[in-house]
Amino acid sequence: MKSKIQNTDARYKIANKEALIGVGLVLINFIWWYGFAYGMGSNPVEQYGYVFGLPAWFFYSCVVGLFLMIVLVVAAVKLLFKEVPFEDEAEGGQSE
Repeated sequence: MKSKIQNTDARYKIANKEALIGVGLVLINFIWWYGFAYGMGSNPVEQYGYVFGLPAWFFYSCVVGLFLMIVLVVAAVKLLFKEVPFEDEAEGGQSE
């Protein structure tokens, strides 16, 4: 019975789409962090550049990455996510 409900209830399709968006955001965050942390941070310490007193690899991977992810998450929530009612339409809003 549950699989039949999952196939007909649009909330499952929306929830799966939003979960994939969340996984995509995590992958973007990891790739951003890894690229700057290991790309720029693999040089000898003597060759590090500094931004605001922080090593450039740390600044770009953690500080800029944080603000980038905040913007991406807010944009995803505002533009891609939908409001979904928790009540089952068949129940008429009453719990069993």
